[in-house]
Amino acid sequence: MIELRCSGVSDLDRIAGQLISLYPAKRIFVLSGPMGSGKTTFIQAVCRRLKVVDVVNSPTFSIVNEYLTSDGASVFHFDLYRIRKADELLDIGYEDYFYSGDYCFIEWPELAADLIPDESVYITIEVEEPGNDRLFTIGSFRG
Repeated sequence: MIELRCSGVSDLDRIAGQLISLYPAKRIFVLSGPMGSGKTTFIQAVCRRLKVVDVVNSPTFSIVNEYLTSDGASVFHFDLYRIRKADELLDIGYEDYFYSGDYCFIEWPELAADLIPDESVYITIEVEEPGNDRLFTIGSFRG
């Protein structure tokens, strides 16, 4: 387990850079944290580091957004908050995304945990009071 502390939005780029450096061969990152903890904002910071040229926003209603990097690679961003059962991921062909070799960032993974590959990186974001700092705990998805 690795713990990284973030002291504001401007510090997210540092955390994003560390994540990419720590896991250069990993492509699937699972993010968990309460509503408003900064999951999407953190994914935006990571996408900046990956040189994504598209606008990065939450795919709450579409389940998955695809972004392109400056060299044409795909980055997939999942928001599973609104799914009611894991079968909804089967309907969109989740395996094509998860096993594509492209970066995948998954918010709200709880209902689909059995479908997420074991080798995924698990990131928990906790809001610390006072001051609204964030604690990022990073480790293996399947412990």
